[in-house]
Amino acid sequence: MSKITAAQSLVAVLEAEGVDTLFTLTGGHILPLIDACVVAGIKVIDVRHEQAAVHAADAYSRLTGRLGVAAVTAGPGATGAVSGIATAWNASSPVLLMVGRHPRFEELRGGLQEMDHPPLFDSITKWTYTAMDADRLADVGVAAARHAFAGRGGPVVIDIPWDVQAQEVGTTAPPDRSTARTNRAAGGDQATIAEVAALVATAQRPVIFGGTGLRWAESAPLEDLAEAIGCPVFLNSLARGFVRWDHPLLGNRARSFALGGSDLVIALGVDWDFRTRFGAVVASDASVVHIDAEPTRVGWNRRADIGLAADPGVFAAQLLDEVGRGSPQESDWVRLVRETETVKREAAEAASRSDESPVHPERFAREVAEFFGSESIVAADGGDIVSTTAKWLQTSAPGHLLDPGPFGCLGVGAPFALAAKALHPEAMVGVVYGDGAFGFNGMEYDSLVRHDLPVIGVVGNDGAWNNIRVLHRAMFPERVVAADLGVRPYHAMVEALGGYGEFVDDPAELRPALERAAESGLPALVNVHIAEQMRMSSVYGF
Repeated sequence: MSKITAAQSLVAVLEAEGVDTLFTLTGGHILPLIDACVVAGIKVIDVRHEQAAVHAADAYSRLTGRLGVAAVTAGPGATGAVSGIATAWNASSPVLLMVGRHPRFEELRGGLQEMDHPPLFDSITKWTYTAMDADRLADVGVAAARHAFAGRGGPVVIDIPWDVQAQEVGTTAPPDRSTARTNRAAGGDQATIAEVAALVATAQRPVIFGGTGLRWAESAPLEDLAEAIGCPVFLNSLARGFVRWDHPLLGNRARSFALGGSDLVIALGVDWDFRTRFGAVVASDASVVHIDAEPTRVGWNRRADIGLAADPGVFAAQLLDEVGRGSPQESDWVRLVRETETVKREAAEAASRSDESPVHPERFAREVAEFFGSESIVAADGGDIVSTTAKWLQTSAPGHLLDPGPFGCLGVGAPFALAAKALHPEAMVGVVYGDGAFGFNGMEYDSLVRHDLPVIGVVGNDGAWNNIRVLHRAMFPERVVAADLGVRPYHAMVEALGGYGEFVDDPAELRPALERAAESGLPALVNVHIAEQMRMSSVYGF
């Protein structure tokens, strides 16, 4: 029998999963894994921080629906990856993190970077395991993927000693992934579908609300369902893009008004967390239909009159079949929500026409959104400026807005964009940064340059941690500290690393600067001096 390394047997499982890219920061404890990927023809993209490697794997998963894979070395490599895994956990992203571990013969002897890694990840993964048997490493990989795609999905961690990776084992063909775990998306039973359809038939003020859990559905006919019911639809976080940005029933700025006035909410993959005031934003007497592939999310914080563990996309298709495709006459409720939407949008549009310098945040947001258009993939990395810009972005495909989500982890921008550009080299890929956020993984512009990935970044630079400064002023107005950053030349850093950089403080120059950045063909950063926002974001992470 021919022999391969155990690392190669694990990589064969990844190939069977459709994995074609590994994100990593190299280290001695993972060299057999990296080499196995090279031998298999899997692209290896190395970054400058382990957090960025995991963020990139997260974005890969969000964009493809496949397993995103990262590898980091032992000890500080593992600790550096924790924030990336926590972000993937909150996004329900099926990510596999392979962590190198000291050799078995050094266990409890104080080897280099010796550490028991799994306890770090227990609370933020669906499964974590230390693989001590080289002959079973491929089986461990199959089990990891099974856990990663269970329910909504989520990250998993395999902790692998160096000598286990390097040990020779016999070759075996990995199982077909479609037979190694559930291979049918669960829908609702006919009685439940009929019960929801009856609620729809009598509702006067229905709303469809899609959340993060919707992203992991293979498809979801939300436009058709909203049209068939004749109701407004709102999307947050990873659900953005399931309805095209300019659809007349898609709301953006009037979500709280609509949910607060509703008598029926069809919640598809929604988390009733702080972004919805833990469900309190919904009218107290409204009926709530809550559908999620993860049973523990149903009824969390907000009662579910009908709560069903099912694929929200499959359920949406079933409900559409039950209510029938049609074009009901526009209701007074839809007109009222649209009027509220229009009032809020017109106020923002008026501010966005400002010619003041530094650039008004709404002017920044409008110019940036119009530049990226509806076909781009945009990563969002920050607080206030990202919340403002997200309302203008023209997201029209699932996964094309890559946001930090409820975990609010800063530093996701460049790694998310790196993965997106590697997957879609012909697409325009952008990053919208706050200036504080840029400081976390700004060095990943080095990775973008080295791997020839011309991403276009734009910083809304007010020289402060604005969210915190506003809060600090309210609480301790006489002693605001640790909130000011200064308007730093981040563009010059990108230029020094081999990219294109430009500073803008005249709003008339913002769009031309973005065009020049695109024309450069280089990883680019347009550093825009914006005016201070006098409010704190109410929905941090959208």
